[in-house]
Amino acid sequence: MPFTRRFGAFNPAELEIIQKVFDRLCDERRLAQNDIDQREELAAEVIHVFQQGRTAEADLWRSLSERRMAQDSPLPDLQERG
Repeated sequence: MPFTRRFGAFNPAELEIIQKVFDRLCDERRLAQNDIDQREELAAEVIHVFQQGRTAEADLWRSLSERRMAQDSPLPDLQERG
């Protein structure tokens, strides 16, 4: 189902999905209530991915969780070989 919005607002079902995913990611990342900047950044990211069409709760969470894992994984050793 494509993403739908009315007058720039989310409907209650969409808000519930966004909130659940946001809460779960905050728990995973151990973001405290006072980590305001990080929480705002995460909220913006959750909303952005939702607006891009990842509207199913599991899909939205998986997308953001995988994105985080990719950011945390070390880069391969790029030493010059000679």
